[in-house]
Amino acid sequence: MTSTLPAQMRQLWQQLYQDQYADKLDTFLAELQAAAQTAAPPPPATWFKEVVVYSLYVDLFNKDFKGLTNRLAYLQDLGVTCLWLLPILDSPMRDAGFDISDYTKIRSELVGGSDAAAQGTFAEFLAEAHRRNIRVIFDVAMNHCSDQHMWFKEARKGPDNPYRDYFIWSDTTERYKEARIIFKGMMPSNWHPLPEAPDTYFFHRFFDSQPDLNYRNPEVLLAMCRVLLFWVAQGVDGFRADAIPYLWKEEGTICENLPGTHAIVKFFRAVLDTVRPGTILLAEACQPPAEVVTYFGDSDECQAAYHFPVMPRIYLALATHSAKPIFDTLSTNFTPAIPDDCGWFSFLRCHDELTLEMVTPEERKTIHAAYCHQPEWDFRQGEGIASRLVDLFKSDAAAVQLAFSISFTLLGTPVIFYGDEFAKPNDDQFQAAQEALTGYQDARYKVRGAVDWESVDRQLADATSLPARTHDAVRTMLAVRRAHPALAAGNFQPLTTLDDRILAYVRGTNDQQVLVVQNLSNDAVNVTLPASIAGAGWKRIFGAQDLAQGVLALAPKGFSWFAA
Repeated sequence: MTSTLPAQMRQLWQQLYQDQYADKLDTFLAELQAAAQTAAPPPPATWFKEVVVYSLYVDLFNKDFKGLTNRLAYLQDLGVTCLWLLPILDSPMRDAGFDISDYTKIRSELVGGSDAAAQGTFAEFLAEAHRRNIRVIFDVAMNHCSDQHMWFKEARKGPDNPYRDYFIWSDTTERYKEARIIFKGMMPSNWHPLPEAPDTYFFHRFFDSQPDLNYRNPEVLLAMCRVLLFWVAQGVDGFRADAIPYLWKEEGTICENLPGTHAIVKFFRAVLDTVRPGTILLAEACQPPAEVVTYFGDSDECQAAYHFPVMPRIYLALATHSAKPIFDTLSTNFTPAIPDDCGWFSFLRCHDELTLEMVTPEERKTIHAAYCHQPEWDFRQGEGIASRLVDLFKSDAAAVQLAFSISFTLLGTPVIFYGDEFAKPNDDQFQAAQEALTGYQDARYKVRGAVDWESVDRQLADATSLPARTHDAVRTMLAVRRAHPALAAGNFQPLTTLDDRILAYVRGTNDQQVLVVQNLSNDAVNVTLPASIAGAGWKRIFGAQDLAQGVLALAPKGFSWFAA
């Protein structure tokens, strides 16, 4: 155990619980020391900066972990080097698995049962993924669990139950009034009454089947730490820390991003650094960058975080044919510098809606008008759009490929949402079936349908089909990206003096420079590069057009990459 970590953990414990429960911490530190003796060797500290992430639901991608294992060769060939497994833990599936009923068990339908042999299927998958140099992270909802979790089933038995204090209770709905309702339009309140005790309410930030955990009880913090230890021992490479801004609650605040929350995240990180440094925490914090960077701490909280604000502004840039929204978002006035050993994750689409929380009201209106092509795509009363990538762009192959070009060259570690690489469309039938099953009206289900591999393989065999053209472009771009480390590790030099319709920048290291030039408009544009850039001896590495005496002719939505 690193000599400073126990002292750091004691300081954090003091911050959260003052001088109480010191014996519980002593017991846990002894457990931690024992776990560190048997942990696997640590990976490179910043491995997460070098990977291409593929996000999937195991069952929707290919039925179960055996099916996923059978498709690892496809993913490896595509260029994927890290899998982000959307919720795989035991769950009644009322919120697509983010409602966890057992933190130490894989859902039985994903492995063929609950016995040890069936659960071992996950270990077999993990070993094969690692053999193919594919790392694996998965979701852990740390803010809340399912109302079907044993903890909550026990807690609802009465005030004297030992698990009662694992959750937050009240005889009034007036507490935490400043905490916003996150699922606006779906949940009327953050408080929900117990059916058997209508004057007793429990607190929840998401669906009313997902009671929030009470981190003021140290048993909750230690229980979640033991969950992390359990999966690190299985060989998992990291965790997407779902909904972490909400962990700590205080009266008179909005109950987001509080000092107590950061103390908890630091404690989690110290636990992971003790047993296997390099096991990452990926912050899922849909907040402005100035707030998100606080989850890096002093390189002692999360190693990585999603850059939520840049994603909708990629769509805004394409809708307005202007590079300005992207350049403004990535300027240091908006996105602060982060520690060298931390990194951003970027994405075009994910399992949730195209969130519009992190844009201005005017930008929100513009994006919504440009991409919410059907009323039923509206999510959270105008704050999001529930649709897949190809449907947002109305099956425009050029627009889809341009979006991927931006994603793979612009910022940090790129994430591909399963099926987008072959233009998987919305699945309205899946949405209807899931809404009937769960009882919640949730437009996000349309982006989460199952892959019909027989149909996909047939389409990929037809080089003229939209799925094949999209897949070929993504596969080729990732191969080029892999061969040019500057696209992953290089600094970012925006070319802001060009035609506003052109999104261009240089990604550079000491050894390599890559120039990316992209036409956001529906017009052909001749781009004249600045003299300081034009003479660098650029050679085309992707795209249709070469530079000719510092001038690049780009077709509508066209783009080219160059290396020097």
